[in-house]
Amino acid sequence: MHLRTLLISTLPPLALAHGNHGGGGGAEGGSEKPAVDSNANWMTRHMAEEHHINSFDPQSFFSLHDFDSSGSLEPTEILKLYGLFDESNAHYTPAQRDAFARQILDLIDTNRDDAISKDEFLHYILVEGKELPDLGTGPGHHGDDEYEYEIHHWEKYHDENTKLEDLTHPEDIEHFKKHEQMELEEEMRQERELKAKDKAGEGKGWVVEENIPSKFRRVDL
Repeated sequence: MHLRTLLISTLPPLALAHGNHGGGGGAEGGSEKPAVDSNANWMTRHMAEEHHINSFDPQSFFSLHDFDSSGSLEPTEILKLYGLFDESNAHYTPAQRDAFARQILDLIDTNRDDAISKDEFLHYILVEGKELPDLGTGPGHHGDDEYEYEIHHWEKYHDENTKLEDLTHPEDIEHFKKHEQMELEEEMRQERELKAKDKAGEGKGWVVEENIPSKFRRVDL
């Protein structure tokens, strides 16, 4: 599939209102990133930047980031929450990531089981009156490529009236290049599988004698 066709077939869904090239969607842009005070805490900035939510409570914040719905935040979920698996933070080493997770666990994990339960989280926020700290790793990008592209680029610069020829931003080009590469890799994978089947005598109706039960094989007299 050519890139032009790929662009048409993979445009993000238009369920949300979008901004425009002028840097703001106007009054109708109800789903765009909420404005937050420059002094807002990291949790507030994360919810606005990553989820476009400006009103939330600690319970909903916890549930949103309990990615496996286990009832606790494990180290990998803490790292995901802080965007440490995102390409923007690829420069951090595994040891540095572990240190970030340990920093959060040391603050909230009171029973030291290497996980933050909902009760521990709510106690930290509601009783101790604290917030999750800013680790300096950015706003916490933790969606897949499609989500990150839509919420951080498409909604800001495009809308339902966007034409194919308008998708010329570096972010647009890079995003769809990834799609094209993924499709090429899938085609190559399918081709390798087909060749392997052909080599094994499958895929073209060939009969492999070794696969025929002995009682059905022809015996040459």
